[in-house]
Amino acid sequence: MLTNHQSDPPPKLGLQTRLLLSHLVVMIVGLSILVGVGRVSTPQLFIWQLRQLEGRGIRVGYRYELEQVFEKAWSRGALWSVLLGGGAAGGLSYWLAKRITEPLTEIQAATQRFAAGELEPRLPDSDILELNELATSFNAMALRLENVEQRRRELVGDLTHELRTPLTVLNGYLEGMTDGAIAPSPEVYARLTQETKRLGRLVEDFQTLSKAEAGYLPIQTAAVAVEPLLRSLRDRFADQLLEDGPELKLDCPPDLPSLRADKARLEQILVNLIGNAIRYTTQGSITLRAWAEPGRVWMAVLDTGQGIAEAELAKVFERFWRSDKARTRDSGGVAGSGIGLAIARRLVELQGGEIQVSSQLGQGSEFRFWLPISA
Repeated sequence: MLTNHQSDPPPKLGLQTRLLLSHLVVMIVGLSILVGVGRVSTPQLFIWQLRQLEGRGIRVGYRYELEQVFEKAWSRGALWSVLLGGGAAGGLSYWLAKRITEPLTEIQAATQRFAAGELEPRLPDSDILELNELATSFNAMALRLENVEQRRRELVGDLTHELRTPLTVLNGYLEGMTDGAIAPSPEVYARLTQETKRLGRLVEDFQTLSKAEAGYLPIQTAAVAVEPLLRSLRDRFADQLLEDGPELKLDCPPDLPSLRADKARLEQILVNLIGNAIRYTTQGSITLRAWAEPGRVWMAVLDTGQGIAEAELAKVFERFWRSDKARTRDSGGVAGSGIGLAIARRLVELQGGEIQVSSQLGQGSEFRFWLPISA
């Protein structure tokens, strides 16, 4: 019976060995050409020089012996030159090959640690330009991965904390209904429905924010007219406000230049800001304002609500931030998840703009942002 034996693949040589062998091959070829050319041409040149001396009337005795002595001396000199030069070149080749491959060995070790889940390794600078650029790119990638992992952990921790409240409410009602302590009623079902909607909003906003912070949220910019967009949002939210609630106003000139933005994302930013203003404003007014500056258009949502303490302004755009008063209120709106403002800031930044906030406690707040105008 015939058996097919598959031979093992030949062992692969490392980069340092390949560099050393390549240097040695170049050295051997160079020395071989040097010795070969010298072996053929040098004795002929010596004989030619002797003839030149004889042509000038200088008598050269023992000519044959001189030729033999010269050839022997040249051969010994060539042998020592090959040995010393080859040894020096070989040692220098080994040192250079090792120096070149050391940074690559460090990169290999760092990538292996990365594969094992360690995100702390960084590469030192290198004297070799290409390897130094590679080390810089690697360190930038490592820093970004570490930041992404840190944000992921924070998001998961924050989401877990925020999910606990609606899940506790749902679990309490369901257990009470199971034990007979709570009688089923339309009000109970409405409360359960409200909590499930809250869970749905939270998960959807969490997914949007995680994509935005990781840079995976698609942004498709085009020319967007500002005044029609703000007017449609004013009309949409005005229908949702109670008679004794705040008045929704519009302050926008019709001749504003168009923006270069993603219309859907721009609308999402404004919806989050308006929803946030409605959440904190029980009376007075909420104003949608827009104005132009060279190269940009500003949009703002101003309210006469409870305002934000100066010490808390730096935290406004953090995930799951809410003012103390808002934590006790139950809001349905987009901002109820606690990450609407974080989403708004990231969407503004992804479109090349900047968002700001100013507020006075008890007097109201102003959230404003700018985006570049369309060319």
